[in-house]
Amino acid sequence: MKYTVDKKEQYVVFTPMEEKLDSALSPKLKSELLTVNAEGYHNLIIDMSHVKYADSSGLSALLVGNREFSRNGGIFIIAAPQEHVMKLVKISMLDKVFNIVDTLEEAAEAIFIHEIEGKAEEEEED
Repeated sequence: MKYTVDKKEQYVVFTPMEEKLDSALSPKLKSELLTVNAEGYHNLIIDMSHVKYADSSGLSALLVGNREFSRNGGIFIIAAPQEHVMKLVKISMLDKVFNIVDTLEEAAEAIFIHEIEGKAEEEEED
């Protein structure tokens, strides 16, 4: 599986450089997402702009990422999904589960807001 990883201070941008996210690639995607999470990053943006097709196993890999990054108070954002991928997400009713935005800029903004809200909640608890 070809992909790029761009590590920022507060988040990682993971970009699959594949047109298909199917059963052949989804185990590798799951593994890579879990590795990034294990490295201590809590927030991840997956840039789906290159992915033209996804099947149920591809969505399953995204769900694993969503669960793992959300588990420790982080956020998992799908950015720039193509039309076919978005249709599948909606048919599967996962648009209610995933954080989905149109651009990387919107994703970075969402992470910034998530971080501020998280710090506000911590202060309230103190």
